[in-house]
Amino acid sequence: MPAIVMLFGVILIASLVISPRRASVEGFFAGHSESGAAPGLWTLVLSQVTTWIFARSLMNSAILGYYYGVAGVLAYTAYYASFLTGGFIVARLRAKGATSVQDWLNRHFGRMGTATYNLVIALRLLSEVFANLLVVGLIFGALWEGSATPAILIVAVLALAYSAWGGLSAALRTDVLQMLLFLVIFGAALVALLLSPGFSLSAALTAPGASGNYTGWVLLAVAGLQVFSYPVHDPVMMDRGFLADAKTTQASFLHAFWISAICIFGFGLFGIEASLRGAAVENQLIGTWSAMFPGWLFAALMLSLLVSALSTLDSALSSAARLVVEEMRFAPRTLAGGRAAMVGFALAGTALTLWGNQTLFDAVAVSGTASLFLTPVLVFGLVMGRRLAPWAYLTAWSAAMLGASAYFARGTDFVAGLLPEGHKYEQLFVICIVVLVVGFAAALAGSRRVAAGQTG
Repeated sequence: MPAIVMLFGVILIASLVISPRRASVEGFFAGHSESGAAPGLWTLVLSQVTTWIFARSLMNSAILGYYYGVAGVLAYTAYYASFLTGGFIVARLRAKGATSVQDWLNRHFGRMGTATYNLVIALRLLSEVFANLLVVGLIFGALWEGSATPAILIVAVLALAYSAWGGLSAALRTDVLQMLLFLVIFGAALVALLLSPGFSLSAALTAPGASGNYTGWVLLAVAGLQVFSYPVHDPVMMDRGFLADAKTTQASFLHAFWISAICIFGFGLFGIEASLRGAAVENQLIGTWSAMFPGWLFAALMLSLLVSALSTLDSALSSAARLVVEEMRFAPRTLAGGRAAMVGFALAGTALTLWGNQTLFDAVAVSGTASLFLTPVLVFGLVMGRRLAPWAYLTAWSAAMLGASAYFARGTDFVAGLLPEGHKYEQLFVICIVVLVVGFAAALAGSRRVAAGQTG
């Protein structure tokens, strides 16, 4: 639809226009304004929300709602309790005097701790770039016959252009614009759905989905296992936990939780409604929506997805620059060093998108499983204040990596022989249980009380 492309183009241009005219090193990496001020409360809130209700998440919620009804939507919404667990962890880290997750890990486990953690979040950032560009491709592929590659490349280049100019300061400023636009567009679409003839909220909340709701409840259990560690392996959230003062930061996490949870659950209703009405285009939710809804409502849904994809791309790239430059120290702390890191991640993520993997939730499942090593480490080391032996940390990390690899490679004969028979999400649940049991056993065996007076 030409209107969607035109409006999205206007938003892209507006994002370029409001980006900082002058870039400083502190603004690029720490998000400070041109006057040197830290971001305010609602800048943090809107930035947190728009980078977490990104295009992949909106589509995941709708797809899970389509297949598994309200259970699937609740399962995905449960991941947004990460704002509560993430806020708790950030507060504890700051109380210990840490300036980042890597800072705390380095104190306890040295280079091994930071290297293993940085590997996980580098993979996470790649998945962010890949998955959001994939949604762009799915939308343009559904709207026009033929290859969506040109659209993917154009969005990737333009997002990189303004991200590389201003870094984190540009991401924060454009996040505010993009989130406000998203709330208006999506709010109108949600109200239209709720007021549309034939829509029944009670029917939606009791709908089993196209495949039954049992698997959705399994996913809800998986989310419960992953929600403590999940926010810590997301560098976009963690970066924003150390930009402002402690009081502002905690308030931003609380507001981000309820706003994002409402948005994700609301978007899931569109998937549930598609299952109730019956898919007009088999296995293609975007095509189903185009047949279900009036033209303006369908355009609003597509535009909200595209805006959320754009807002997450710039934040992922700014976090990639901070990771490579400030944490890994693979490049100098200069504008050129940060921009080179952004280009590298943009190229790698785009290449993965064009490679052809179409499974959106798998990226969440794999990275969420990989993050599980942080649960026993943080529970014993940060919450209980115990000192973990390096071997215990490495055991928990290895178990999580093997678990993530097993889920990713579950289709191979070797891994399939190790996993129980059943749906892939049942297998994921079992994998998460095993990873956590191994991690907690290692932490219990390899931890000791910290002597009075010791900190960190």
